[in-house]
Amino acid sequence: MWLQVIFDLPVRNKNQRRAASKFREVLLDSGFEMFQYSVYMRVCADKQHAEKLKNIVRFSVPLYGKVSILTFTDKQFEKMEHFFYEKEAESTLSSYQLDLF
Repeated sequence: MWLQVIFDLPVRNKNQRRAASKFREVLLDSGFEMFQYSVYMRVCADKQHAEKLKNIVRFSVPLYGKVSILTFTDKQFEKMEHFFYEKEAESTLSSYQLDLF
């Protein structure tokens, strides 16, 4: 199971920039990897682990801005297509579940 956190946080003043940086740090400290600048992803072992991480994200959201959390399966992640400069590229994120088998 994968979690994807997508956000759009204001950075117009020093306090907003500090809040956005702190939010990113919480994501990184929680094991998320940057997929794009405002998109972070993490693989989870099960639904309980995903819910725990969702709560960490929920309680870390700054006062202003938009944050969305998507949950999807490994199978759905496999179907994701990535294109860079019109060339298909493979994901740089690793699936820890592959290590279990």
